[in-house]
Amino acid sequence: MRTYQDIYPSAPLLRSDGTVRPSAAELLSLEFFEAEPASMPHEVFSQHHIPINLKEEPHRVENWRGEEHRDFIFHKNEIVVTPAGLKSGWRWHERSKVIVITLDPARLEAFTQKELGKVLTRQQLVDTPQFEAIDLTTAATLIYDALRQPSGSSQVMFESLARIFLVKLVERYGDEQAENIAFSRAFTPAHYKRVLDFIVDRFGDAITIEDIAREAGLSPSHFTRLFKKTVGDTPHQFLIRYRVERAAEMLADPARPAIDIAHSCGFSDQPHLTRMFKQLRGETSSEWRKRQAVTG
Repeated sequence: MRTYQDIYPSAPLLRSDGTVRPSAAELLSLEFFEAEPASMPHEVFSQHHIPINLKEEPHRVENWRGEEHRDFIFHKNEIVVTPAGLKSGWRWHERSKVIVITLDPARLEAFTQKELGKVLTRQQLVDTPQFEAIDLTTAATLIYDALRQPSGSSQVMFESLARIFLVKLVERYGDEQAENIAFSRAFTPAHYKRVLDFIVDRFGDAITIEDIAREAGLSPSHFTRLFKKTVGDTPHQFLIRYRVERAAEMLADPARPAIDIAHSCGFSDQPHLTRMFKQLRGETSSEWRKRQAVTG
């Protein structure tokens, strides 16, 4: 089946695929299951899918993967990677407790190439189907925990946690130099969570990069390089993005003074909030507030 782009008479002069930054949150989907013993039919899926076992007790699972039938004991923190296009089926013999991550292959390829500068081939996903991955389990669990927040997940936070998962996944399969991997792996998803929690707790204060780096236990320069590589923003950019997101939530309350919101979100004054809001959202905070009042 062709796409609309297939029928253009010439190459486009501008294409959003090449200019808009790939989003980790848009290529990744997470679901959590606790299911009684059952089976799934053998089918070919258009996405990569990755079950991550959270069950404490080892239990028997069967997996059909292409022409191969695998009958194995599934241990906690083990994951099974099935690439898109490979026929697969499942049977589990005890109640499961599993996170399933599905990934859009085309978007994952764009993300790894544009954001991480790496090539991740389908064959790499085929060749190593199953392994223990505490880091990936932790990263997936952090996304799951964020989604369970009563007020809903912060989009800024979800994007960051999704990126942490993808970076750790690509580290597992990518071709990066060993010394770079060692440097990156030394800072685990649990470390990132501690840093992100620090920002969430202190975003209204006058915190500095040195404060955040100290929480990470790294020098500011090392921390900034590692954070930027994984999260996609520098720590300062992430902090501003999170502050603007929280300010937008507060601006939904028409009775709350803008100056109070600016100070509550760590901005020096209302013009500072307005400038950052305009820079990240394309409209000023007052314009956004008026539009919300009209549209609800």
